[in-house]
Amino acid sequence: MSKRKPHKTDLPDEQWALVVGQVSTAWKAAHPSVSGHQGRYAMREIIHALLYQGRTGCR
Repeated sequence: MSKRKPHKTDLPDEQWALVVGQVSTAWKAAHPSVSGHQGRYAMREIIHALLYQGRTGCR
């Protein structure tokens, strides 16, 4: 995966450290993979995408 440029809506490391347990652990516990697949995208990148879309809207 290529490195992307950060957006204004991206969480800094300090804020990510506060939510990583709730977001990543809770989500994976509630939605276990039958095959053991870990997912194509990092949970942090998914959260960044949601925050970006929330800020800019769906054009």
